Amino acid sequence: MKPIAVARPFPKLNFRRLTGLAQPNDGRDVLYVTEQKGFIKAFPNRQDVAKSSIFLDITDQVNEGGNEEGLLGLAFDPGYENNGFFYVYYSAKNPRRSVVSRFSVKPNDPGKADPGSESIVMEIAQPFSNHNGGQIAFGHDGYLYIALGDGGRGGDPMLNGQNTATLLGSLIRIDVSDLTGRFRYRIPGDNPLSSIAGAKPEIWAYGFRNPWRFSFDRETGDLWLGDVGQNLWEEINLVKKGRNYGWNVMEGTHCFRPRNGCNETGLELPIVEYSSSQGCSVIGGYVYRGTRLPSLFGAYLYGDFCRGTVWALRHDGQTVTEHILLAKLDAQITSFGEDQSGNVYILTRDDGIYQLVSREYP
Repeated sequence: MKPIAVARPFPKLNFRRLTGLAQPNDGRDVLYVTEQKGFIKAFPNRQDVAKSSIFLDITDQVNEGGNEEGLLGLAFDPGYENNGFFYVYYSAKNPRRSVVSRFSVKPNDPGKADPGSESIVMEIAQPFSNHNGGQIAFGHDGYLYIALGDGGRGGDPMLNGQNTATLLGSLIRIDVSDLTGRFRYRIPGDNPLSSIAGAKPEIWAYGFRNPWRFSFDRETGDLWLGDVGQNLWEEINLVKKGRNYGWNVMEGTHCFRPRNGCNETGLELPIVEYSSSQGCSVIGGYVYRGTRLPSLFGAYLYGDFCRGTVWALRHDGQTVTEHILLAKLDAQITSFGEDQSGNVYILTRDDGIYQLVSREYP
């Protein structure tokens, strides 16, 4: 198959170290991107847009000392149009930690965030500078989901991936609808580990190494997650409530340390994996629900940081029915984004924002 063409939908805009893109459902048709240093920038969703503006600057709070640290996540509250709330995930230091905070827009200017409005939701101690995860998103249930890596270094030396007594190595789910009480967030009553002694009740699923990007299918609510591998295998997971996704017993569908043997009982294996010969760091994307490329409707798009490759796969609930290479960028893919119309954007480290533009598929 001939690769699909890509183009920059906002050719006049340039950014540094992009980590995410989001759009609230407030009718303003403005896109927001996060830069690792600690900026959220905003711009109208128009091809001729000439410049972006700074929506929020928290560079004095953000630690980007490690290559994987910085401002890593942004999620707009489901009621953003009325309450002006949005949430960020960033790295901080002294001590090293990940911070999830809520901010709000200025009362008289919805185009600017109020930097003094920060309300810290949670802080998670980080032992090392890598494997921070960092994606945050609201599910169809209205709860906030947060992806946390295993804490860093190589091989999960602290064995966090299989330890439900820590939040590290997990996808967690919390209720942030009321931050005014004694606790800064609540635990949804149906969280799967909430009644298990010693387990962290915030956990929705665990056994992850570095779940850098995840997303919800806007139509079905399915939760797709790309988990970055150690040295040999990258993986895509369809995440289900309470499941164990295997790290560090498994890397992809393979025993991580085969000499020691591995017990796969109770583990949820990925639906797709690829080897280090095809890339180095999987970048989870979105199920395409736009109208510009109808032949891609319902396909999950994801990429690889090192190779700039973009793939599409389809899953019928039981098995993968299609998995193809879609495009190749001469750039490092760092994330994907989605607008309110279901269009998917490909974010690169320093080379701007891209989109698939060809209508011919396959």
